[in-house]
Amino acid sequence: MASTLASAGSRLWTPARQPSFRLLWLGQSLSLLGDGFSYIAFSWITLGLTQSTLALGWVLACQGIPRALLTLVGGSLSDKWSSRTLMKFSSWARAGLMAAVGLAGMAGALNVWLLCCAAAAFGAVDAFFQPARASILPSVVEKEMLPPANALLGVGTKVSAILGPAVGGLVVALSDAHIAFLVDAVCFALCGLCVARIRTLPAAAPAAGAAPEKAGAEDSLGARIKAGLRYAWADPRIRTILAIDMAVTFCQAGPFTVGFATLAKVDLNGGSTTLGLLNGALAGGAMLGTLVGGALSGRPRVGLLIAALAGWLAVGSGVLGLVDNTVAALGTVLVMGFGMGFQGVFGVSWIQRNIDGSVLSRVISVDMVLGYAVAPLSLVLCGAMAQSGTGPMFALSAVVLGVTALGVLASRHVREMR
Repeated sequence: MASTLASAGSRLWTPARQPSFRLLWLGQSLSLLGDGFSYIAFSWITLGLTQSTLALGWVLACQGIPRALLTLVGGSLSDKWSSRTLMKFSSWARAGLMAAVGLAGMAGALNVWLLCCAAAAFGAVDAFFQPARASILPSVVEKEMLPPANALLGVGTKVSAILGPAVGGLVVALSDAHIAFLVDAVCFALCGLCVARIRTLPAAAPAAGAAPEKAGAEDSLGARIKAGLRYAWADPRIRTILAIDMAVTFCQAGPFTVGFATLAKVDLNGGSTTLGLLNGALAGGAMLGTLVGGALSGRPRVGLLIAALAGWLAVGSGVLGLVDNTVAALGTVLVMGFGMGFQGVFGVSWIQRNIDGSVLSRVISVDMVLGYAVAPLSLVLCGAMAQSGTGPMFALSAVVLGVTALGVLASRHVREMR
């Protein structure tokens, strides 16, 4: 047993022995820390200037809309110019933008309209970073190291997502909200420096079994985006993954935000502490599942794992609609997070391993855009349903996830995915 655990631990940390992977890990973590800082800074300064949550909604919307509209463009350019190049220049552009906003705030020149413009510019530049971030790993580590590498990146992502807003809030509390923008700029600048020092692997030949249509030779932006969409549609496995991701996003966006808040306050008679514990249990379970998945050797049946995750989350959602005590809710959320983290390691690795590198960023950008489209619908619907309690909302989530699991099992192409 001890030797097995030691072997699993050694496998998990293998990618960290490569300098380029360490630079990628550090760069992504710094970028996500910067995202957390920017969220706190934009929110706090907007509320301080306007005392209006409606104005805050407009500022955040100005950031989200360009990101959603330009992600497909970012994915196309990432495939054409390389993910590393796009990540590098996007990071430095965000650094310059955040530094300018921070200096303008310290000079007393900020107003809500400038914040809206800055938020829109930030969202637009970020749209070029995100697809590149998700697709660069196969050019940094060998294919057999993708699962542990994704596990380590996933843990860094989750830790940074938690620390970013927390440290950003501390900076605002101890100094000035505008300083958070300057710290944010430093994070993005360091991210760009880390990415610039990455040395990618030599280009490999197209993977066997890739979808029949290649998309790397198209010249115009529109043609490249269309070629990426055709590539994703031509492969039934990719089509199924996109549909599953939409279903899971729908059952996470609303239930894990509106649902958790309502569950904590109404059903469990708790407060912000209970809400924090629920989110902490989800993040902690996901990190544990990610580490366990990254430590395993071999290539499991990814299709069966996807079906198992959907079923796992369906059962968990059903239980959350019935629980009436905090301990049971926390335990349920913890095991749901574990399943998400465990399957996520192998799902992302399958995508990176099997999709042609010339179109990988475009396929990932399609997945991101579909998620951007589904999430607001989930939030609105869950907000309406939560007025009558969390039971119907979590029941709907359980039904959608259960049908998703059955649909996966019905597809031979997906069941046989490894």
